[in-house]
Amino acid sequence: MPTQLRFALACAAVAACPFLLDGCALAALPCRLTSAALKVVPVVGHAASTPFDACATAID
Repeated sequence: MPTQLRFALACAAVAACPFLLDGCALAALPCRLTSAALKVVPVVGHAASTPFDACATAID
């Protein structure tokens, strides 16, 4: 893939991000990222991520 096309696609993707993450979604992003990181932990991950899921739901 030519470098100019790759750069143009990267710029378009970065420019589209604010439209995908409106105000509430952007505010809930830290809760969602923490929840997703905790769900990777075996055995206790889903239980530990429950408060962060509730946080994100409350913000949305």
